[in-house]
This record gives sequence, C-alpha cells and structure tokens, in this order.
Amino acid sequence: MITTQYKEELLQVLADLVEELDVPPSKYEDAKSRYEAVRNWLNGDGSDLAQYVPAIYAQGSFALGTAVKPLGDDHYDVDAVCRLEASSNSITQEQLKELVGRRLKAHKTYEKMLDPKEGGRRCWTLKYSDDSRFHLDILPAVPDNPAWLTAQGVPAAIAEHAICITDRETWGTSSDWPKSNPQGYVTWFKDRMRVILEERRVVLAKAVGAEVQDIPDYKVQTPLQQVIKLLKRHRDKMYIGDDDKPISIIITTLAARAYNNQGDLFDALLAIVPGMRNSIENRNGVWWIENPVNPEENFADKWNETPRKQEVFFEWLDALEREHHELVGDPGFRSVGYRLAESYGQREAESVIKKYAARTGKTVPSLTSSLVLSKFVVPHRQAPQWPVVLQYKVEIRARAWRKGWRTLNFANGSAAIPKDHSLKFFAKTKVPPPFEVSWQVVNTGEEARRANQLRGDFYPGEGNDGLERKENTKYKGMHWIECFIIKDGNCVARSGEFVVNIK
Repeated sequence: MITTQYKEELLQVLADLVEELDVPPSKYEDAKSRYEAVRNWLNGDGSDLAQYVPAIYAQGSFALGTAVKPLGDDHYDVDAVCRLEASSNSITQEQLKELVGRRLKAHKTYEKMLDPKEGGRRCWTLKYSDDSRFHLDILPAVPDNPAWLTAQGVPAAIAEHAICITDRETWGTSSDWPKSNPQGYVTWFKDRMRVILEERRVVLAKAVGAEVQDIPDYKVQTPLQQVIKLLKRHRDKMYIGDDDKPISIIITTLAARAYNNQGDLFDALLAIVPGMRNSIENRNGVWWIENPVNPEENFADKWNETPRKQEVFFEWLDALEREHHELVGDPGFRSVGYRLAESYGQREAESVIKKYAARTGKTVPSLTSSLVLSKFVVPHRQAPQWPVVLQYKVEIRARAWRKGWRTLNFANGSAAIPKDHSLKFFAKTKVPPPFEVSWQVVNTGEEARRANQLRGDFYPGEGNDGLERKENTKYKGMHWIECFIIKDGNCVARSGEFVVNIK
C-alpha cells in the first residue's frame, strides 16, 4: 500500500532527480541560436540555396523537450532539419546533399567545424568547440506530398509536415527518396500530453507575468517528458557503450502511448512503466512498433535484422519494471539511494539525497553510505537484498589451482587465469559476530550468455563463518565476485567487485 506521505516524498525525490538530468535552458537557447545562424548563412546573399528558401528546425529530443545531460564527457547532440522548398522530382538526393555541403564549406568557420569533412550518411555535422560540448547535425530535406499519409488516416495537420530526406545508402538504388516526418512526430507527441502541457503553460505564464503564447516549449515540463528523461538515463547507465542499447525513439513512443495526461510524475510512472509493452506487436513473427505518424514505418525493424537489439530491449524493460516495482514498494526509503545511484549515476543521486535530507531533516543511512558503488552495471546483476548501511570493511583474497598444478594466489583484476581451474575466495572483516555472509557472483561474456550462466544473484558463504566461497573458471571473459556482511538485517560491509579474468 502506497501511503500519501511516501508518494509525496518519492515524488519530490524523482522531481529533484529529473532536475539533475535536465539540459539547462541556456543549452536550448544556444541550440536555437546556432541553427538559426546556420539558416541565415544558407539563405544569405550569394547563396545558391537562397532560391529554395531554406528553413531549419530542431528534431529529436531537443524538439520534444526530452533531452538529458550527456554522460561523462559526451557532447550534446542537436538534430536539425534543413528543409528546402524544392521538389524531389527536380533534384536528386546527392545534388541536395552536395548543395547544402558546398554552402557550409563556403563559410570559413563552418568549413573547419565539419566532421567528417565529406559529410555523414544522411547529415552534415558541425562540431563546435570542446568547451561547448555541442554537435549540430543538419539533415537536408525537401517537402513530401502528404496525400499518401492522409490516405492511411494520418491527420492532415501531421501529414503536412512530411519530408523526403537524403541517405547516401539509397543514392542510385531507387527513384524513391527516404521519407520522414519529425515535425509531425513532435505534433503527435504534444497531442499526447496536450491537457497537462497547456495547464502548465498557463501556470508558468501567470507566475512570470507573461502571455501564454510567449512561453517557449522547453520551459514547460510535463510528467511525460520527465518520465522519458528518467527512462533514457536509466538506459544510458545500463548500456553505456553498447551499440545495441534501446533507441530513444522507441522509448519515447512507447512512453507517450502509455501516458494519459496524469498530473504528476509519480502517477505518470505508475502508468507508463507497466504500460509500455502494450504497444509492442509481433506481426506473424516480425517485431513491430508502429511510427504514429507513418503507419508503414516500423521503429523495431532493426530488431528483426539484429536479434540482440530485441533481446537487449526486453532485458532493459524487465529490469526497469522490476526496479520500478521495488521502488514504489519501499515506503521506508531503505534502498532508494542505492537504486538511484545504480540506475541514474552517483553524482546525481548524491545531490538528490542531500536535498532530501535538507528538506525532511531525516537521516537515511542507506541513501548515503550505499554510495560505495559498484564499478560495473549489467542488467542481470541483482541489487542488494538488504538496506546498505556501511560501517565496516571487508576484503577478499583468492587462490586458484588445478590438479597437478601448484596453487596460485592471484589479485583483483590480475592476468587471466586459464579455464578449468578451481577457485577459492577468502573474506576478512572486523565486523563483530554474529553476522551472516552473502556472496554475489556475476559472469559476463558470450560463453556464459549462451550457457545461460550470467548469474548475478546471491549465494551463502562456506567454511569459517561463511567467509569462504568456492567457484571455478568455466567461461571466458571478465567476471567478478563480491562479499556482503549482514548484521541485524543490514548490509554493514561490502567488498566491492573482485574481478576474475578467464582466458
């Protein structure tokens, strides 16, 4: 049963977390000023493009208001469409792409910023100075005839924004241009949250003494946009560096379809996370997530080409649903800090925790001491089963041996050990007895995956007071073991990962 007090406290914690993830308003203003400067150059005196009246507008997360701060040293990627008033029958994709690129290269500064110089598959990318951490992707496009969309039931107000875009992989292979409708998607997305969007716009306008129509979209945040930011950061943290991670357009579409103008972030989470599966179809063995502004486009088409993308998506969704269930079912705030840090980042969690403590005057050990965090995040790794209230240390040493071979002492993360060796781990701690010991074993790599032995759960200790654990080297890759000391129902010591490399 979720109490009113718990809901209010968790709602504020989550709102603080979203604030930590938010892109500063200055970045939205910066993005707009930069693509407008590009438009002015493309449309300026002496430009071959001026006759086509170039228009530039944002697409993707900056247009939807769902952008989050990049992880680590990554850059802000702003996607923009450069739409020229020309017919796809009067110009080729290659000519259009070259026309835009040639004008960009005529600008002394832009020419130096192009990366790569020859342009990408679809876009021209301007890379701004390292200090700004800012990329601008410019997608050349021309208007599409919307009749084919309206014939399929797409509203005219959405279909009229349809465009034809350039894609190097389709040059010369077909007379048909690739089609897109990012502005129509923004219209659909806003319609999904129209009631709350307008309500909040009115409230903000009154608060600052402005006219409603003068409030920019990026200054109005709805629960739908807030939830999507949480989902995207959860995805980024869980699959950092993984090319098969769930893509943002799928997350955004499923979340928007599950949203029904709930008035706050907590209620939106309760509706969206369990409801995302409802818009995933399997049509005669083909995974399908329909583009809401183009019924013929399947956002999940890559799932069918690369099955691991589908596997990773459902792996992520399973973890998301499990953590969501545990989060809303923990009215004592016993492990909120751990979960926030593991799922969204240590810096963000620490900031949120400090605000929570200052606001409530509560001291919640699990929100602070649990931030002795794991170095590795994998979806099959289970979260600790106990409140983490670290008061002591525990250290691990290890031995490896094989029949006919001498025993080898090895260190954390040392050189790889061959397969078919026995392992024994010994924990040392100053926690006064009595206590319990639990060992977590996590495997990684394709061999363990194929054998369904990724593990990630907890096991009882062996030997002296449970402070020993036997394993073996069976699967190639990097694996780890961690020791948890439990006293009076709390985890009072954890070792951190002891990495075992197996060759």
